[in-house]
Amino acid sequence: MNFVFATKNKHKILEINSLLGNDKAVKSLSELGIEEELPETGRTLEENALQKARYIYKQLGINCFADDTGLEIEALNGAPGVFSARYAGSDKNSKKNMQKVLLELKNTQNRKARFRTIIALIFDNKEMLFEGTVNGVILEEPRGLSGFGYDPIFQPDGYDLSFAEMSMAEKNKMSHRAFALQQLVDFMRISKFI
Repeated sequence: MNFVFATKNKHKILEINSLLGNDKAVKSLSELGIEEELPETGRTLEENALQKARYIYKQLGINCFADDTGLEIEALNGAPGVFSARYAGSDKNSKKNMQKVLLELKNTQNRKARFRTIIALIFDNKEMLFEGTVNGVILEEPRGLSGFGYDPIFQPDGYDLSFAEMSMAEKNKMSHRAFALQQLVDFMRISKFI
C-alpha cells in the first residue's frame, strides 16, 4: 500500500524511503502533481501536522501523513518553535532563519535547544500522532553542508558534529524526524500497511 507524505521537501522523502528500504514506498506531493502550499495556521506542531494531513486526505481520499518540525531554544522561551520555517520572514529562507537565531543568541551562555517533529498519520479515516525529539545546542556559527533548515547550527547532545556535518545515514540514526518516522514505520509494518 502506498502512502502520500504531504510534503514537497525531497530531503524528507529520501529520509523516510531510506528508513523503509524502498525508494517507491512513499510518494511526495510533487510526484502527484500537487504544488500548492498546504495550510499551516496552527498554534502547535501537532495542529499544523494534522491540518496538512487532513487537507490532503480530504482532497485525495488516500492514506497520508504530514509532519511539522520546530526548533525550540531554551533561552528564547521555546522560539522559533512552530514558526521555525518562517522565523525570519514568509519566504522560508533557511539562511536568514539561522542568522536571526544566531543574532538573538549573541552573548548568550545558555544555548540548549531541541528539535521536535510531530507526524500526523491518517489512514482509513483514523488519525494518529508520532513524536520524535532530539536535544542539543546551538553552535556559534554554521558548520557543514549537508541537511537543510537549521542543521548547520544544531549539534545534538553526545556528538561533535552538527547535523549538517553528518551523512544522511548518520543523521537518520538519531534525528528527531528519524525517531518520529521510525515510530510511523513500525506502526505501518505492524499494521501490515507496507
